[in-house]
Amino acid sequence: MGPRHVPLRTCVQCQQVRPKRELIRVVRTPEGKIAIDERGKTAGRGAYLCRNPACWNEAIARDRLDHALKTKLSLEDKDQLLEFGRRLPSIEGQQASTAQTQSSH
Repeated sequence: MGPRHVPLRTCVQCQQVRPKRELIRVVRTPEGKIAIDERGKTAGRGAYLCRNPACWNEAIARDRLDHALKTKLSLEDKDQLLEFGRRLPSIEGQQASTAQTQSSH
């Protein structure tokens, strides 16, 4: 048997292609509601974002999610998504701590 297929997706902001499990899916449900779909199973039109808070801020500020989800996000939707993005650990902080750990060995 060959290697197992890993589904890839692209972050709507930074355009980096990553395994689907490393990204967070935002979905527009058939009812028109915007939700964060951490399991990746909710029915509806989806868009993927990195776990980098900067990608979340930029994607919302530049209406990239509006375009990808083919809808106009309400202020409440934007606030909910920005709050979720703020709670994500900063990528820069992770890279800096990794570099410090490696240099101390």
